Amino acid sequence: MDNIKRVEPRTLSGFMELLPQDQIKFNEMLDIIKKTYELYGFLPEETPIIESSEVLLAKAGGETEKQIYSFKKGDKDLSLRFDLTVPLAKYVAQYYNDLTFPYRRYQIGKVFRGERAQKGRYREFYQCDIDIIGDGKLSIINDAEIPSVIYTTFKNLGFDNFIIKINNRKILNGLFDELNISEKKTEILIIIDKLEKIGMNAVKEELAKLELSKVTIDKIEEFFKIDGTTDEKIEKLSKLGFNSSVFNEGLNELKEVIKYVRLFKVNEKNFTVDLTIARGLDYYTGTVYETNLVGYESIGSICSGGRYENLAGYYTKKNLPGVGMSIGFTRLFYNLKELGLLNTSRKSISKVGIITMDTEYEEAVQISNLLRDNSIPNEIYKENSKIKSKFTYANSLDIPYVIIIGEEEKEKGLFTLKNMTTGDQKMLSSQEILDVLK
Repeated sequence: MDNIKRVEPRTLSGFMELLPQDQIKFNEMLDIIKKTYELYGFLPEETPIIESSEVLLAKAGGETEKQIYSFKKGDKDLSLRFDLTVPLAKYVAQYYNDLTFPYRRYQIGKVFRGERAQKGRYREFYQCDIDIIGDGKLSIINDAEIPSVIYTTFKNLGFDNFIIKINNRKILNGLFDELNISEKKTEILIIIDKLEKIGMNAVKEELAKLELSKVTIDKIEEFFKIDGTTDEKIEKLSKLGFNSSVFNEGLNELKEVIKYVRLFKVNEKNFTVDLTIARGLDYYTGTVYETNLVGYESIGSICSGGRYENLAGYYTKKNLPGVGMSIGFTRLFYNLKELGLLNTSRKSISKVGIITMDTEYEEAVQISNLLRDNSIPNEIYKENSKIKSKFTYANSLDIPYVIIIGEEEKEKGLFTLKNMTTGDQKMLSSQEILDVLK
């Protein structure tokens, strides 16, 4: 009698699980991102998923701290990492004497946030980060290389219509200095961030609630209505005649970044200056980026980042400026799949299925070894089933080729190779099979 108490199999809300054909595509895309990062010379980095809470939460506070998964193990207070930037800061401070600067690193890994699970937002998700960390200083040209990496990454992923929006936080800070409203810049930026969603009239109404004068609000509106080509926007910014040194420093940095973005051969249609981009109100200090898929802006930014002045201030006295970007990959994958923008038709890793007409597998193992030695993924069907079931298995996984081994093949020392798409089949030697499949 079966007395096992069975539990209903279920996955926690906010955690992604994929069927094999989706997981194959997921992994393929991660591999492309990794290879692109390495193409630019970024070094791989791996940090622990679990850290000491004291270390991980050195800078955390407010909503971030509420979302962190923390737990006790013995007398240890531990937490799951909630991003890859804080572990990077700890890593650079800890191994400072062993690293070569500028330190160029990439990390692809899972992070955990105990926020309310929503459609397309997960509590466990992959981030794909790159950062360039300087020792005391970091050339502004690095800020221009990041859009090049973004551009190449999404081109390699098969996307053409995307736009990298570039701004500089110093320009915004300089605007607020010029208007004598710097003390309210955080609240203003939060409102400006809603511009695309609620429109300028609603933004002006919210700015009025901050007790800003009509003249000030009109000047803010005029500033954020600056439009035209990239060069026209920069020219209009130059003609504003602001005295703020912060504004002019940011404008000069933006000009330099745009100059080198072009030298890095980023297509003009794939980047623009967007003065509304602020990013991380208390974190980014200079260049900032956001990337959107054209026509699918509703899914939000698919890649973002920027320049920061002191990465590891909570772990070391050393000044470590940096610039980087991150792709929230799990959310991106979900949205692309929902929009029907992914081809997830591939059901198998195997290029070849090997079928025997009897239960002797010596020749099957030999040809399988040969194929693997030549980097051709394959699998042997080893169950004692009818021949129809063996072909059904190969068909159900869309395995493109099947090698058949029967009495005639054994007698002649050959193999029958069948193209499962066309139905064509031919008896060939092992070398001839390699020539067809390579």
